Amino acid sequence: MSQRIHSKTLDNGLVLVAEPMPWLESAAFSLLIPAGSVYDPDDRAGLSGFACEMALRGAGPRDSRQFITDMDNLGVDRSENVSAAFTSFSGATLSAQLPKAIELYADVVRRPHLPTDQLEAGRQVVLQELSSIEDEPSHKVMIELRRHHYPHPWGRPPQGDQAALQAITIGEIGRFQQETYRPQGTILAIAGKFDWEAICDEVERLFGDWTTADRSPPGEGATGPKHDHLHSDTNQTQIGVSYDSVPYSHPDYFAAWGAVGALSGGMSSRLFTEVREKRGLCYSVSASYNTLRDRGCVMCHAGTSSDRAQETLDVLIGELTRLAKGIEQHEIDRLKARIKSALVMQQESSSARSSSIARDWYLLGRTRTLEEIGQLIDALSLESINAYLAANPPGNFTVVTLGPQPLEVPVGVS
Repeated sequence: MSQRIHSKTLDNGLVLVAEPMPWLESAAFSLLIPAGSVYDPDDRAGLSGFACEMALRGAGPRDSRQFITDMDNLGVDRSENVSAAFTSFSGATLSAQLPKAIELYADVVRRPHLPTDQLEAGRQVVLQELSSIEDEPSHKVMIELRRHHYPHPWGRPPQGDQAALQAITIGEIGRFQQETYRPQGTILAIAGKFDWEAICDEVERLFGDWTTADRSPPGEGATGPKHDHLHSDTNQTQIGVSYDSVPYSHPDYFAAWGAVGALSGGMSSRLFTEVREKRGLCYSVSASYNTLRDRGCVMCHAGTSSDRAQETLDVLIGELTRLAKGIEQHEIDRLKARIKSALVMQQESSSARSSSIARDWYLLGRTRTLEEIGQLIDALSLESINAYLAANPPGNFTVVTLGPQPLEVPVGVS
């Protein structure tokens, strides 16, 4: 079912992009503000996440309690997230309630109260989020893998560090919001049942007079060490391995992505079959694609017992290296079936679609329709994927491990 995607850029730079899904009774929005962790000062890591937490503690005419009550009364299923590039606010509700939900978030990003008497409560929330990483070693090793793979500050985790979170003041949060919560670079994506002309008028009313000075993106520093180990007194070892690939905007992206789909995704994938099922080396193994605007990478994880960790790492890297020899027809057939199933599910979810079109606009400067994506998937062939792999074999691996003993990176792996 082909649908037109609308877009409009306000005079202040904010982009509104929307895809009608009139067969639904819901509507969802994703509001991306260019206030990600890359903008955290080096001695205030976690400031972006702390600012996001405080922005939700009252805004516009509502205090913290009234904000939550109004959200509940509108039936908004909401979420917030801080990534390297953005602070994002998302919500889904019945289509008739969409304008009121967006109005609430216009206050959040433009008129937050930042109540001083709630600063310590907010601090405890972000500190608890940071400490929860210690209870999830698989999450921790992948955070460190990203930090080592990408150049500073693009690898910086949004959770920050304890010393910085303890030191942040309400004044610093206010200045951060004034400098980074701005219309230039902001994307508001909407999907579901709505009237385009009416939503344009509403967004113009809510955001049209928003004027804040633009801010240049931060410069890039160095990457972390290619190989690193984090000591942990456990009986398990977490392994993270990454290698460079192409970004989403690259013509070869879908070929590169297809190759990763053969590695991971389902119980018939290579990593599950070769590392877990045949050898019983680990309880968890996966690979996923990660992309920034101008670069991409593949990130792999394996969780195993410490006595089998070295063999797990050897086999994992062996499978990544073997990928350069190409994939087989049954692997691409299975991949296409899985992707098409996911596309059908997106047609039934306004939340998934609003998030997808926001991401597209940021990475491409436009939005692909589901029909266009389907055509790109159909065009994938064994020949195109294998040609990409022959020209771009996985290598130059970044390896981060967490456990009682460091592991030896296999000979020949740079």
